Amino acid sequence: MPAKILVVDDDKNICKLIEIYLQKEDYQVITAMDGQEAIDKYYEYNPQLVVLDIMLPQVDGWEVCQEIREDSNVPILMLTAKGEKDDKLKGLEIGADDYVTKPFDPDELVARVKVILRRTKISQEEEVLTFPNLRVDHQKRQVNLKGQTLDLAPKEYDLLYFLVRNEKQVFSREQLLDKVWGFDFIGDIRTVDTHIKRLRNKIESQVKDYNYFHTVWGVGYKFEVTEV
Repeated sequence: MPAKILVVDDDKNICKLIEIYLQKEDYQVITAMDGQEAIDKYYEYNPQLVVLDIMLPQVDGWEVCQEIREDSNVPILMLTAKGEKDDKLKGLEIGADDYVTKPFDPDELVARVKVILRRTKISQEEEVLTFPNLRVDHQKRQVNLKGQTLDLAPKEYDLLYFLVRNEKQVFSREQLLDKVWGFDFIGDIRTVDTHIKRLRNKIESQVKDYNYFHTVWGVGYKFEVTEV
């Protein structure tokens, strides 16, 4: 069954252009031209990916993204005329998976959609990883700490899962940006430090007997469970 993609833009010509290119790749395309319609169609159709403009009538793209993120981790590709670094960082921080700035190359947009969907398919492998006090259920994208479910942002989970899958391996910040955020991520390398700090606050602050995240000075980070 072809993947369903929700395309949201208040310019009907852009919607039609994206629809044509995605349909050539056999994707099922649903379109919406304002934020409220986007939210309604998201709940109605349960798409596998959302292409989302920011400047929308009624409800803007930021709010649509946050609404979707409260419900699921469906991939979101932000599509907007805003090209400022702060806007890109804001979109990624509230849960977007990628960012394309108008004017855009439709072939590049389709390529990014394919990469995101392929990555999502891989991430849906059934797998449970367990460590002292910590359990990562990748099928459910759920993390339990001492029996309690942790509230993690999408990229916090992605970073944690990548590190636990590669236990004891050291990765530089550049490698983590590439593997978790994608090779074409546009943003500050300190994003990695910020997310590691958040994971430490949410996990290590609750466990007295173990450390999980280790800084390897001059190199980067690794996940390894060690007794305090």
